[in-house]
Amino acid sequence: MLDPFRRICAVLFMITVLFSFPAGAAAARPIKIASVGWTGVTVKTDLAVSILKSLGYEAENFLVSVPIAYKAMESGDADAFMGNWLPSQNSICNPYFKNGSVLKYVKNMSGAKYTLAVPTYCAQAGLKDFKDIARFAEKLDWKIYGIEAGNDGNEIVQHMIDKNKFNLGKFTVVPSSEAGMLAQVQSYVRDKKWIVFLGWAPHSMNEKIDMTYLTGSTDETFGSNDGTASVWTNIRKGFDSEYPNAARLLKQMIFTVPMMNQIMLMMKNDDSLTTVKAGLLWLRKHPDMYKKWLEGVKTVSGGPGLPAFEKVLESN
Repeated sequence: MLDPFRRICAVLFMITVLFSFPAGAAAARPIKIASVGWTGVTVKTDLAVSILKSLGYEAENFLVSVPIAYKAMESGDADAFMGNWLPSQNSICNPYFKNGSVLKYVKNMSGAKYTLAVPTYCAQAGLKDFKDIARFAEKLDWKIYGIEAGNDGNEIVQHMIDKNKFNLGKFTVVPSSEAGMLAQVQSYVRDKKWIVFLGWAPHSMNEKIDMTYLTGSTDETFGSNDGTASVWTNIRKGFDSEYPNAARLLKQMIFTVPMMNQIMLMMKNDDSLTTVKAGLLWLRKHPDMYKKWLEGVKTVSGGPGLPAFEKVLESN
């Protein structure tokens, strides 16, 4: 047993060792990319994780809600988030952008859409605009169907209800998972029942459901351009300086709406395809895309990143 003096010396030695590691030693920590369980965001996140692993990093998909994704990046528990839909998430993300704990970083997809939608037979019967919803309140059972609790879309709808915008003051938001909400919509469609729900593109719902997006959104709701959106990749403060190579990859991972629609359609047509397998299958057929992503990106050991990823791609 060590005497007190030797114990103190041992503790001081351990402290010295711990604080003498070079900054690069932090690279041993897994890179955590927050994801919110939406199919499109999961595809992007799983592809990023797969590529990072092929380069020699430890990486993982960190599944949380949107508000928790930002708290996690602020605290350093998550490094990035590839599902920042704007303008609908402004109220959630802007405080973190303003205090500098999260960087907006790069727009990873343009031409997306996020707003309220209805089955097309409802639109054909007159429910075409936000201002029409209240006219059909009885048919809709005074409900608007959202996704997971705390989601920005739900919050926007709740704000509309609280402020009695479009005379929606007596309506209720029904939260659910993405899969649960879409199952509800499809069930209603089979019975020709009326329903208003959160819809977005890209997503296979646009193929599975004959649906119509409502007009009439404002800057205070889903944006003045009827819900047209851009999706951004955010990173925590300091990530790009601590992991410049990984940050370069994330900055170069730009997606298109047709690409994401095609991946989701593949998953719809083949239930055995996971998000990552469908994404990798699409990339095998479109090498120009991943070659742009990996331009100038290296492995952890300093070698070229492209052949390392292509080796993994061939094996999947």
